[in-house]
Amino acid sequence: MDIKQIQELIKFVSRSGVNEVSLEQENFKITIKTNQNPVYVNAAVPAASTQVVMAPPAPVAAPAQAAPAAAATPATEDTSKYITIKSPMIGTFYRSASPEKPSFVNVGDEIGTGKVVCIIEAMKLFNEIESEVSGRIVKILVDNASPVEYDQPLFLVEPI
Repeated sequence: MDIKQIQELIKFVSRSGVNEVSLEQENFKITIKTNQNPVYVNAAVPAASTQVVMAPPAPVAAPAQAAPAAAATPATEDTSKYITIKSPMIGTFYRSASPEKPSFVNVGDEIGTGKVVCIIEAMKLFNEIESEVSGRIVKILVDNASPVEYDQPLFLVEPI
């Protein structure tokens, strides 16, 4: 990591409102602390992999709202069978390599293990996020060019 990258990291930390960030690489470790009120975030960023976790069922509405709860129940059951592809890092989510190029994936597309599904920009580095599952994209949960957090759900995938 060079001095320019460290300066960018310091600027990013001060803008994000995080109180402390520790980054450790093979022969390098850095901890950046600010004087802001503490905001606690525990994260371990995997090298270049996508974390895949089954989506937890959404909470059901209170019994007093019987009609909306009945309508929400099938949606809850449907999402429980999907696999969630989550962000392996903090950054900016992009659906395509550039504004003029087509999206990597769209709703209804079938994906295989190793297929690039999006790009996340972090510290001016563009990281291709690859799928670790095979299936069909059911829902894209993040808008293009929007910030994402570590472990934030990006896609719902129906396993094949």
